[in-house]
Amino acid sequence: MSRGSTYNKYSVRNKNNNRKKKNNIITGLIMAGAFIVALIIVINLASAGGKKNDNKPAETVVASESSQEETTTAAPADKRSEALKTAEAQAVQYDYDGAIKTLESVEGAESDEEISKLIKDYEDKKDSLVAVSPQEVTHVFFHSLIVDPKRGFSLTDNTTWNKATPGFCQWMTTCYEFDHMMEQMYEKGYVLVSLYDMVDITKDADGVEHIEGKNIYLPKGKIPFVLSVDDVSYYHSYDDRGCASKMIVGEDGKPTCEYVDAEGKTLVGPYDCVPRLDEFVAKHPDFSYKGAKGTVALTGYNGILGYRTDPAYRDKDEDNLLDDQIAWLKEHPDFDWDKECEEAKKVADAVKEDGWTFASHTWGHIRIGDSELDRIKTDTANWKEGVEPLVGNTDIIIFAHGQDLASWDEEYSESDKFKYLKGQGYSIFCNVDGSTKYFVQIGDEYMRMGRRNLDGIRLWQAVYGGKDYLSDLFDPATVIDPDRPTDSSLYQ
Repeated sequence: MSRGSTYNKYSVRNKNNNRKKKNNIITGLIMAGAFIVALIIVINLASAGGKKNDNKPAETVVASESSQEETTTAAPADKRSEALKTAEAQAVQYDYDGAIKTLESVEGAESDEEISKLIKDYEDKKDSLVAVSPQEVTHVFFHSLIVDPKRGFSLTDNTTWNKATPGFCQWMTTCYEFDHMMEQMYEKGYVLVSLYDMVDITKDADGVEHIEGKNIYLPKGKIPFVLSVDDVSYYHSYDDRGCASKMIVGEDGKPTCEYVDAEGKTLVGPYDCVPRLDEFVAKHPDFSYKGAKGTVALTGYNGILGYRTDPAYRDKDEDNLLDDQIAWLKEHPDFDWDKECEEAKKVADAVKEDGWTFASHTWGHIRIGDSELDRIKTDTANWKEGVEPLVGNTDIIIFAHGQDLASWDEEYSESDKFKYLKGQGYSIFCNVDGSTKYFVQIGDEYMRMGRRNLDGIRLWQAVYGGKDYLSDLFDPATVIDPDRPTDSSLYQ
């Protein structure tokens, strides 16, 4: 190896070593710088994080305070808006006192220009109302409605149906007819009122009840009327006749009906007077005075509202059951009477919550005028045992078969039957007087009222029989169902 070559090799190694030292110094400087930079970043991040954490509670507090402030300012605004809507709804139904009271309850109402203006408007409307005497209030009534006239008025060769058809033709009204009646009455200015809108019932210091007539105040041209529905029990005799089968509580919490159509399919909807009238009032709230609806008159021997609540179903005592009741029990071997009563009470509660009232129609649909007092006592005891626990107390009794406790010219409160029923808590007594616009008597112990049957026989008489007792309410010729039979033998 020559010296030159050795030197050259050494020189290269030496240069390499020097380069490595230089590179190491640079690397060290870079690493040191990186460390310092990283340290600065960490310190800044820590500082920033600390500031973020320090600010977070402050932001939360500020947001919370802001939210509370908004809630504080929004709550009165929401209450005010709600009060305005409530007052408007009350005023539409002629409850101007209620509307004014609602508006006056709003915080700051006295300095609220819009509220002050509305109160003045409601006061002016209240001052313009016209008093109507309770003696000038008409009372109309229905039975359960026929949904399918072809089934309700069937004239097939079936002996049972042929026997029942005249009764259905005479006593029943169809959904078509009911709808047209309500629409025309509304157009004529009729307004639905409650029986309790007609009287003040008070008790003196001795606990003795006294009754006085009470005027109803409505805008000029409006005509008050009362509505009731008989026999909302959906008797076994209604089966397959195109009527609703029972009342239920709908998904909205309101009463509605089940209906089994001709194909056997169960449908849910407004297939009878209660839900049908409810829908009409919802569309036309000014058809109702202060939210009034109607009165449902119930018997008990087939149960109520489509539920078999008669204790005889529970006991299965064939001595106290009719043939159709016995047949029904055999078709329903899993029948649970307690559950049936529970469901019936739920429906009854929904009906009352909806603005309707209940009345006795006597337990057995008896002829009150022809019955001896002992039978009336037994019947009343049955109603109070089997129906009252489900629908609550009532002071209204609506007599069946058009009968009453006395004739028109007799002193009503003197009979033993009246004294007994008064002792059982009844104060409002209703019969049938279909030929007059209104019949109302108010004594110290009672109100007595005649009712007008808006059924098939009255429609047929008005359109085909030359006896029109209905034209003050509506036009019978445009109300009568085109599917109603016209054979005169069915209406005799």
